[in-house]
Amino acid sequence: MLGIHELWLFVLSGLMLNVVPGPDTAYIVGRSIQLGWRGGAAAAIGISCGCLVHVFGAAIGLSALLIASSAAFAALKLVGAAYLLFSGLQMLLSRPRPVAEVAVPGDGISLRRVFWQGVLTDALNPKVALFFLAFLPQFVAADSPHKTLAFLLLGLIFISTGTLWCFGLAAFAARAAGRIRQSQGVIAWINRALGGMFVYLGVRVAMLQGR
Repeated sequence: MLGIHELWLFVLSGLMLNVVPGPDTAYIVGRSIQLGWRGGAAAAIGISCGCLVHVFGAAIGLSALLIASSAAFAALKLVGAAYLLFSGLQMLLSRPRPVAEVAVPGDGISLRRVFWQGVLTDALNPKVALFFLAFLPQFVAADSPHKTLAFLLLGLIFISTGTLWCFGLAAFAARAAGRIRQSQGVIAWINRALGGMFVYLGVRVAMLQGR
């Protein structure tokens, strides 16, 4: 299915892509500062689960069908943009919670919300589908009789290495932000920054053109 050289090249390329800062990184760091390592880990797992949707979609051809159908692409684009804009505006307009309430590691409701925001942010973003359709086929042999399994294997490797990197990032951010979490004003600004990022992504997704 893949030569050893090609597999290592894929792993190295995937690590480099995951290390490059982007919206997912900003989201994980922001939640780590707000909620500690568990908040960052919940964000990382949610993002990974959102990516899994597109990996399975690419493996069985749904992503290709989505990109080929202008109507389906437009529908997903609008749903994703609406979700991002709604979440962003909700963060921008929300009143800061007391620090003692925000920083409780066992706050199950907050962690669930962080997780599902991560899932939906990536799952409803057509750009993620485009990425996997453009990146994964480069490492699948054209004559492979098991292209679906190849897509799944490569996608799982990419997501696994990315998740490990994000866990480390969350741990570092949470450890470095112990004092920051004591400031309610800083927490409020972080929430606004995340809200602004979600609004920006929503606008970007809404303006995304299909192929």
